[in-house]
Amino acid sequence: MSSLAMRPCGDFRTSYKADNTIFETKTVRLLMIAVIAIACGAPLVLDGYFLTLFIQISYLGIAALGLNILVGFTGQISLGHGAFFGFGAFASAWLNTSFQIPVVLCIPLAGFLTMAVGMMFGMPAARIKGLYLAIATLAAQFIIEDFFARADWFSGGSSGSMAAPVNLFGFEFDTDQSFFYIALFALVFMYTWGCNLMRSRDGRAFVAVRDHYLSAEIMGVKLNKYRLLSFGISSFYAGIGGALYGHYLGYVSAEGFTILMSIQFLAMVIIGGLGSIKGTLMGVVFMVLLPEVLETMVSLMKYTDWGNIPMVTDGLAYIKEMAIGLVIILFLIFEPEGLAHRWAQIKNYWKFYPFAY
Repeated sequence: MSSLAMRPCGDFRTSYKADNTIFETKTVRLLMIAVIAIACGAPLVLDGYFLTLFIQISYLGIAALGLNILVGFTGQISLGHGAFFGFGAFASAWLNTSFQIPVVLCIPLAGFLTMAVGMMFGMPAARIKGLYLAIATLAAQFIIEDFFARADWFSGGSSGSMAAPVNLFGFEFDTDQSFFYIALFALVFMYTWGCNLMRSRDGRAFVAVRDHYLSAEIMGVKLNKYRLLSFGISSFYAGIGGALYGHYLGYVSAEGFTILMSIQFLAMVIIGGLGSIKGTLMGVVFMVLLPEVLETMVSLMKYTDWGNIPMVTDGLAYIKEMAIGLVIILFLIFEPEGLAHRWAQIKNYWKFYPFAY
């Protein structure tokens, strides 16, 4: 069992190429291919509810990975990720309706537009850090929100903007079953790209800037370049996620891209694990499924004598909000390294069993 996920005894890495592989063993690589192949058949057996959850995990997971590249791998901070997510959604809809560009091309173009906006707001990151940088990105959140409200030509103002479904060779992906494959492809592609980015020279420079920026600068790493680049890549991921979100729902409204969404993205990467790609996906899955589990639990409580009271049945929304906040606090206190660290501990337990160390 443990050999499925652990490097077998005697498998020593003797080259940089071998040390830079995405998957630790051939078994893990085959297992991931099998998981993706099985996922391709999910629309044939799952109903719309579960497909919607997966699609939600996909576009939120892509955006959250961008934030983790910025916060977890580069050591920067951003409180405006929700606004960049919304900018990607509006940008893709705007490109499609105003210039008649196919939606398939609008999604990556929206990512590049969001990247340009993110780098513009990320310019202060080259000179400030910590609390000052957090305030600067918080200002970006409110500036972009105000832009959504005033730029009717871009966002449709208070009326919002319509987003056409993805159309490829005349086939429209306008159902949960068909859009599932768009979401799956985007998730696998963006996470594979993220893994490769972290193994590249730029990815290692991000980590060097995070761990000790003075040492990195002495070694020749250009701090301003890589801090600004991390903002750009983070915004690109947010733009792609936002574009998928817009074209899935078919309608984009500025009301959903508030500071609360930015805090939710931060919660995802903190719960999953800062500086961990697979931890990002774990955090997103946790945050998406937590309200669903809580709603199910409260629904079951209605069938009990002590749970069928107005304070519980009428306060479901408040219970979910409080539970999310409580979970974030508990993770910060008891598991600050996130679910990825807990998963590593579980693997080590099976690897060293029955020995404790």
